[in-house]
Amino acid sequence: MSKNLPTRRRFLKAAGLGSLMMASGQLPAFGGQMHKKRPNILLITVDDMNWDSPGCFGGRTPNITPNIDDLASEGVRFEHAHVTIAVCQPCRSVLMTGRYPHRNGAEGFEPIDTNVPTLPEQLNRAGYLNGILGKASHLAPREKFKWDMVHDMKELGHGRDPEIYHKYAGDFFRRAAEKDRPFFLMANSHDPHRPFHGSEQERKKFAKAGKEFPPPSRVYEGAEIEVPGFLAELPEVRKEITQYYSSVRRCDDTVGAVVRALRESGQAENTLIMFLSDHGMPLPFAKTNCYLHSTRTPWIAVWADRIEPGSADKRHFISGIDLMPTVLDAAGVPQPKGMDGTSFLPVLMGKKQTGRDKVFTQFHQTSGRNRYPMRCVQNHRFGYIFNPWSDGERVFKNESQSGLTFNAMKAAENDATVAARVKLFQYRVLEEFYDFKNDPDALHNLIDDPDYREEIDVLRGALLEWMKRTGDAALEAFENRTSPAALRKFMAEQDARAGKKKPKKKANRRQRSR
Repeated sequence: MSKNLPTRRRFLKAAGLGSLMMASGQLPAFGGQMHKKRPNILLITVDDMNWDSPGCFGGRTPNITPNIDDLASEGVRFEHAHVTIAVCQPCRSVLMTGRYPHRNGAEGFEPIDTNVPTLPEQLNRAGYLNGILGKASHLAPREKFKWDMVHDMKELGHGRDPEIYHKYAGDFFRRAAEKDRPFFLMANSHDPHRPFHGSEQERKKFAKAGKEFPPPSRVYEGAEIEVPGFLAELPEVRKEITQYYSSVRRCDDTVGAVVRALRESGQAENTLIMFLSDHGMPLPFAKTNCYLHSTRTPWIAVWADRIEPGSADKRHFISGIDLMPTVLDAAGVPQPKGMDGTSFLPVLMGKKQTGRDKVFTQFHQTSGRNRYPMRCVQNHRFGYIFNPWSDGERVFKNESQSGLTFNAMKAAENDATVAARVKLFQYRVLEEFYDFKNDPDALHNLIDDPDYREEIDVLRGALLEWMKRTGDAALEAFENRTSPAALRKFMAEQDARAGKKKPKKKANRRQRSR
């Protein structure tokens, strides 16, 4: 927050105003007068940043996220925060509706149903000025998102120019002040999504665009980074992870630019800031999956004089499904019916809240409209994943296979361990069960281990109850998961919904040569 915040907090406490503010909901206006005013909301999302990349969440890359770390020092970071679905458009649709993808209409890259209320609609009715920077096309249809300011990727240096973000954010904050209206700004960085800084993909992209992307404030070398444990330690993998971390640093530059604009506006103290990533890194076993590294997100919340600075919540699970009800609760705005999420405002205030001991996540389809339905439930230790698409023939294909990492792992076919990982990634198995506390990289599937039968049954039961409660179309397939015919029927329905036929089994190399 702003540099004068500690002094201002001491002044408020000395004057006895801090407790008055908390009790009455009133906020001090600049000029010394007291008046009731709704808080501003600044939601910062970043694209494809793994939960453990920032330094404040344990990232070991040197000085990788100084601005995000500063933000965490002013508020609370959540150790058990997840997005609901690990792909960009449906994830944001959940954030903006408080409903699961199968309940808001946006399971993939479709628009939400027009009868589903959105966060910008509710805030607009309450007098908020709404703005969005980046990823605007990922919230559809446009008429459901009441933006008073919109600047998308091409206007933002391909979503990668911190100074342009600073300019547009500052303009928006000044406009809100001039109109004397509370604001909601959703600022979305397109980093560290591909193309990564310094990659061949980036070179081709800005050659096509006719302009270069701004460089990060620091570029990393291979020796400075660690290859994630869910990937293979190979030269090309290390090279791509290094490029990813340079993009993480540029993302941090953008986060810093937006927060700096807020501080300069003089409105930081009456602003609830939420920071999170839309899902894990765009590499195998992370993005567009249901593993720990798929949906766990580095979630930070800052709100002067309300949230304890430099704190960490290690108890409660919060989820993307909860963002809309929490923001509306904090703003004192009526909550529409039909939301699946619940407000965690009490948790922000440092209180305990029941019902936050697990999280449900899911996946439906890729941007190419290929259906790979997955369901997952995780608690503080274990995670159970149901993959009804896995039949030994259907091959998983997603964006994470387009770079150096997957190709390097696939080429290492003489390494039995790496080959097994590639096979699992491409074909999966019907059920997976992991001790995420001791095996966060999901290297050991315990689904057939009799020592964990009780824990597996507990999570299966929790998932079944959730499917029934939310009207999940995969319920029948889950209840009949031992029936190949039931699973084939379900997947035929899924393919029909996506306008796809079942992918044909690939011929082997010898057959293709005939």
